[in-house]
Amino acid sequence: MQLIGMLDSPYVRRVAISLRLLDLPFEHRALSVFRTFERFSAINPVVKAPTLVCDDGTVLMDSTLILDYAEALAAPRSLMPRRLPERTRALRTIGLALAACEKSVQLIYERELRPAEKRHEPWVARVTGQLNAAYRELEADLAGPESVLERQRLGAAELATAVAWHFTQRMLPEIVRETDYPRLRLLSAQAEESPAFAGAPHGEGTVRPG
Repeated sequence: MQLIGMLDSPYVRRVAISLRLLDLPFEHRALSVFRTFERFSAINPVVKAPTLVCDDGTVLMDSTLILDYAEALAAPRSLMPRRLPERTRALRTIGLALAACEKSVQLIYERELRPAEKRHEPWVARVTGQLNAAYRELEADLAGPESVLERQRLGAAELATAVAWHFTQRMLPEIVRETDYPRLRLLSAQAEESPAFAGAPHGEGTVRPG
């Protein structure tokens, strides 16, 4: 398999770390949807990261759909809880983490791609509020008795949360202040020290072997 996309994308990084935790071998090609648009479009004309090229040549996109495929390949190994109550909680957490990623990306694009005179500040304020709302929910959930901070286990939900938080802190630290979210800061620190996260660091590099 080939994973296409840059590790500065939280969606690409989510897939890369998940594939490592599922022990699924893959090659990572760090192509940018901006700087290497033509090369990316030759693989996937939609130019959407992440893109996964399966061993049979099928091209998949969207991190959640790619991970559904990866879970099927890795079965019975899984990063998702099997019991319905725990699975429901995990799906809620993943939804919040992906919303945080989405709102972060919207703010980054607004800042870096839209001319300042064309920015609509009420919209920016709304997205900023949504972003912090997602992190407040995630922070509150980490205070519960079943918190990963106590279990020290990274499943799909904790992985998505840690990737989202690290991305936002790298890109928008002035908008989401880490001092307001001590549990998320701790979760991120624990995750970044793990081999799976360390082997797929945020940035322009490629996934490290192992």
